[in-house]
Amino acid sequence: MESERRPMFADGSIVSDYEPLFKYWELAKRINEELVSKAMLTNDDFNYLKDIVESGKTKLLDLIEVLKFRFKSRIDPKIARKALEESKGIDVDEDYARDYIAKILAGWLLEAGKIWRIIEFKGARLPLT
Repeated sequence: MESERRPMFADGSIVSDYEPLFKYWELAKRINEELVSKAMLTNDDFNYLKDIVESGKTKLLDLIEVLKFRFKSRIDPKIARKALEESKGIDVDEDYARDYIAKILAGWLLEAGKIWRIIEFKGARLPLT
């Protein structure tokens, strides 16, 4: 069963399950608080989204990929792997786990961007997780 727990400014329209991200934060906090802050949305992320949207590149799947690439370098692969193992009960390689958490962050930024009226998208729910 998917959790309804969501971070601030998340509405579930893109990401259906934030539990792996919550687990990532929990595990990262045990190691270093800076790892947690790297896996949070920043003003620079919102400005980056705004720049992309204003440039006209607004296909949702393209945005997700661009944003995922942006977040990937901020995710610790070992922690991501452990977070997926503990939250989803799946054993995956570190690169896949890193991509997974980065995709959640990308979806969260899009959801928050919608709330802040940076981007508008309509249609059916597009759950990433």
